[in-house]
Amino acid sequence: MSKPLILVTNDDGITAPGLRTLVRCMKELGEVVVVAPDSPQSGMGHAITLDNTLYSQRVVIDPEKGAPREYSCSGTPADCVKLALQELLGRRPDICVSGINHGSNASINVIYSGTMSAAIEAGIEGIPAIGFSLCDYSWEADFTPAEEAVKQIVSEALQHGIPKGVVLNVNIPKVADGELKGIKVCRQARANWKEKFDKRTNPSGKDYYWLTGEFQLLDKGEDTDEWALSQGYISVVPTQFDLTAHFAIQDINTWNLHEH
Repeated sequence: MSKPLILVTNDDGITAPGLRTLVRCMKELGEVVVVAPDSPQSGMGHAITLDNTLYSQRVVIDPEKGAPREYSCSGTPADCVKLALQELLGRRPDICVSGINHGSNASINVIYSGTMSAAIEAGIEGIPAIGFSLCDYSWEADFTPAEEAVKQIVSEALQHGIPKGVVLNVNIPKVADGELKGIKVCRQARANWKEKFDKRTNPSGKDYYWLTGEFQLLDKGEDTDEWALSQGYISVVPTQFDLTAHFAIQDINTWNLHEH
């Protein structure tokens, strides 16, 4: 039996340490092909390239520990998955894994995440997909404590499959090696960002802005991703890309929308 084909991508760029860790882990589970952005694309969400030329080239990042086939792409994480599926892979992957992101994609962060958008793009195409993130924004972050859990989660997904229309959002707390308490399947915590813009003026007198913000957790539940992470657990949130608020359909049907 042939090895499963694993598509690896991310949003931090093809040279990011988190992606290199994910490649090493996935090589133990199957045949790995990398298609990832040639530069950081954090916060791009599900953006795709429409009005610019899209480029891709085969690259060698790490001759010893890298994947046999790696491609850099000038576009967004979603572009990378589209290009991989339509042009580069040659056959349908058995799973797509995105990350490991440098920084949390728990709670409301999933909306903005390029890491998760790459996974969601694969999910839209009916491919089992998982986004992985480590709650450490440092480029020198230590991914070692997460490696065994990452392999376990992907192995289980390959064995059992992921429900249709569902993509897994996996976040890993920043802990020392050996201090992970386990894995919890959770719901997304209710939270938001209290944001503001820092207005500045450049030497030529033109105003510009830096976005800053403070994360506000509004959810005290002990079944959420944020709670699990705070307690030293890896959080696994099944997410869906059908954004219909089914519970609201009956209520909105009471509006006067059907008479003209």
